[in-house]
Amino acid sequence: MRDRESKPSTAEPAWFKSSYSSGEGGDCVEVATRPESVRVRDSKDTARPGLAVGPDAWASFLGLASRSHV
Repeated sequence: MRDRESKPSTAEPAWFKSSYSSGEGGDCVEVATRPESVRVRDSKDTARPGLAVGPDAWASFLGLASRSHV
């Protein structure tokens, strides 16, 4: 039996908004996580390309962002 190579999923990722987002629109981003990357996009313009970063870079960003939220 041959081992299958793991391939990145081509299915659309599950996007979610921050729990701090209100339901009234406004400025908001959506995030979708994958094993190989974290994707970020503007929730008001989902057709526009988003940003993909590595999991380590995302974790660093969250660490910095959480320290600045006082």
